[in-house]
Amino acid sequence: MTANLAPLGSGLPYAGIRVVEFTHMVMGPTCGMVLGDLGAEVIKVEPIAGDNTRRLLGAGAGFFPLFNRNKKSIALDLHRPEGKEAALRLIASADVVSENFKPSTMRNLGLDYGSLAALNERLVYVSHKGFLPGPYEHRTALDEVVQMMGGLAYMTGRPGDPLRAGSSVNDIMGGLFGAMGVMAALAQREKTGKGQEVQSALFENNIFLVAQHMMQFAVTGQPAAPMPGRISAWGIYDVFTVQDGEQIFLAVVSDTQWAVFCEAFGFADLKADPRLKTNNDRVRSRDWMMPLLRARLAGHRAAELAALFERQGLPFAPITRPEELFDDPHLNATGGLAPLTLDDGRETRVPLLPLTLNGERPGVRLQPPRVGEHTEELLAGIGYTRAQIAALLADHVIGN
Repeated sequence: MTANLAPLGSGLPYAGIRVVEFTHMVMGPTCGMVLGDLGAEVIKVEPIAGDNTRRLLGAGAGFFPLFNRNKKSIALDLHRPEGKEAALRLIASADVVSENFKPSTMRNLGLDYGSLAALNERLVYVSHKGFLPGPYEHRTALDEVVQMMGGLAYMTGRPGDPLRAGSSVNDIMGGLFGAMGVMAALAQREKTGKGQEVQSALFENNIFLVAQHMMQFAVTGQPAAPMPGRISAWGIYDVFTVQDGEQIFLAVVSDTQWAVFCEAFGFADLKADPRLKTNNDRVRSRDWMMPLLRARLAGHRAAELAALFERQGLPFAPITRPEELFDDPHLNATGGLAPLTLDDGRETRVPLLPLTLNGERPGVRLQPPRVGEHTEELLAGIGYTRAQIAALLADHVIGN
């Protein structure tokens, strides 16, 4: 398998598509990252001082370098007529505009869909919002807000202790659905010659994530219990604490796997026990079966259990911290991590899109850009002269 396909360029499916994005944080930038990874030319419009996401600390420190690879940066003061004119000329050359600001922000700038579609009916315009149009659309949404109101925090935490998921799941997936909408709109434009507005939203994305639990209630009449307190559908589907306090997730989810598991560990008594004959029997017997299994497996090392489960084709997983994934042998052997240069010049690696095209991973063609790194190049490409660019720089309408 070929890894980190930076040289592919024109061989990628969205090569030749130009995207101008007015985005920050995670949701909007994720959409642009996906389109950029798949070959589109993605131009990030930033204020002169740069996207505030660049300066986040703590849990937000990785947002900018992750979600802004394969993009160019142009720094414009959109509140100055000359800056807005530059943006409009850039948009005139684009196939897609992407944004994730409040509707009033883009409308006040004259960069909303209605204003731009009047200038170019082929334009695809994607908005990333907290809520799709409706009673909630005026609210300010965050990933954590919609996780709480959309049932995901309830399902993730222990009973009585709602807990947000350990990643920006709605922001990231909302951006993915935004990119999917753009792809659909571009495909339809091939048939009609006309663009359209696409909307993606955090709340509706969260509802899609918990739809399986909604439908569980619809089918069974029983409310879904939070994941830590649920009645498992499988007899063995748990984290085990073993020798030296190590932990490992082990699963035995079929009757065939149960037989393999018992034979591998020499648990002939459990295999023969009629109370444990079928998976449903084992689910009903978990109250006494699981303490027994925990005691029998407690003397093993996690690595020993992992090796045995792998040999037998049984599901297992080490309990891994995110920083440990940089050394994951599978990711490194399959090109799942690509070289990336951080804003301060340090070298690292970044996970790629979880897909292959003809057996190859779309890679990093452009490093996360410096603020305004491509301003002069992009303005020259839409007809600005050197003298005009110099004047805009001197007047602080643009940055580089």
